Amino acid sequence: MPRLAFISIRNGLLAGGLGFIFLLTLYYLGKHPFLFPVYFDFRLALLSVFMVMGLKELRDYHQQGLLSFGEGMISNFLFTTLFACTASLLIWIFMAINPAFLSNYIQVATDQLNSLPPPVIEELGKIEFDRNVTALQATTKSDLALDYLIKSFIISFFISIIISVILRRQPKTN
Repeated sequence: MPRLAFISIRNGLLAGGLGFIFLLTLYYLGKHPFLFPVYFDFRLALLSVFMVMGLKELRDYHQQGLLSFGEGMISNFLFTTLFACTASLLIWIFMAINPAFLSNYIQVATDQLNSLPPPVIEELGKIEFDRNVTALQATTKSDLALDYLIKSFIISFFISIIISVILRRQPKTN
């Protein structure tokens, strides 16, 4: 179990830092990273790669080729916790240093909402639409950091199950 924790913690911290760097890269390339749909989110690839590497290392080098589903899920949960907390904390610190990140997010998201065609706004409901626009103006750096944290756990949960099932290996019984 100590190797499981060490590998998960190490990979979580590395992935958290790398995820933050990817986020900054997108931002400085002119694409605000919080406005991408989840299915285009770079975390899908980043989490998948680090989870596979971590579980393969644990299984092949420290557990004689054996890995249970539970060990895979525990390892991936610990990894995700460190990844999400590290990246969210770095995002929060960055927004404290560079408030333009938050104001740019609010401006671009508001522009996207206001560009919706009238039939879509009617379908959503004008009152609900206005409430969302108003709530968007009140967004804080803590809101964005928490959003990143929660979405990281949601994305990771499904990836963890798939990867833990694929990489598990039980002892052979005769």
